[in-house]
Amino acid sequence: MTSTGSVATSWLRPIPPGVAPQLTRAGHLGYAARRLGELVQGRPPGVTGHQWSTAGREGLDQVVCAADTGLPLFAVQFAPPAPAGSPARRAERMTSAVCAAVGLPLLRVESPTLRAADHARRLVEYVIDARGYAAGTGPDTGDAVGFRDIVGRLPDGRRGPVNDLGALTRAAAVEAYVERRLADPIVRGLHVRWADGPAEGWSWVEVWPGRCLVERVHLVAQRFSCGVDPGRLAEDLAAVAIGERLRDLDAAEPSLVDRDEVRARIRRLAARRDEFEGGFAFDHLCAD
Repeated sequence: MTSTGSVATSWLRPIPPGVAPQLTRAGHLGYAARRLGELVQGRPPGVTGHQWSTAGREGLDQVVCAADTGLPLFAVQFAPPAPAGSPARRAERMTSAVCAAVGLPLLRVESPTLRAADHARRLVEYVIDARGYAAGTGPDTGDAVGFRDIVGRLPDGRRGPVNDLGALTRAAAVEAYVERRLADPIVRGLHVRWADGPAEGWSWVEVWPGRCLVERVHLVAQRFSCGVDPGRLAEDLAAVAIGERLRDLDAAEPSLVDRDEVRARIRRLAARRDEFEGGFAFDHLCAD
């Protein structure tokens, strides 16, 4: 089938009202595990047959639709990192091409630890809330506090940023330190945003003296506003991944990284600062 629609949104197919959503939030309906081909009426212009047949089979972990029309508004996909030139990378490029052609914004999370079954719904809820908050703030509202920086009571009773997705991890790290399961209670991190590319977030914690647990997340926001800085969101998601691995430190021990190697990786990243969108202060992260 080939649609005759003249605008990008005409290529998107509403999810039928009889399909039960996994979540309902602020005028949005979220559906889990949909194929891209289910959402598109036919092969759009500029997309080859090979791109269409490959991308149409690709799964989207969450599809968020308008509650009143059922039309898809954006999609979320989780995936482990894949090598350049691999079949997974080629499928990713084809999926991005089809989503761009039909006007479907895509948020892609690449992490070796985070999984859609455990984290996709929470991320969707967070993004819906962040986008709604951002839409209601501006130069005329007098509210200069961003969604990520709203301060309130944290799960451990302290005050801090309540919309930090890594807050539970930071509290768990303090508990683990008190129980002498960590050498340092501080979950450290950094983030960058590559020019015309993904955001990248790092998070690490020192488990044994000089030995660190490290997580890295790539966040690709294709034609999509997250409601918060995507770099900070990627860093917070990396902290969430650290929290997953803190649950079983025995399993994490073989993959610990020397602290000096962590510093070396940061310095190598800092050397590429000309490729970043905006700047970042790395020096304090490399200090003792």
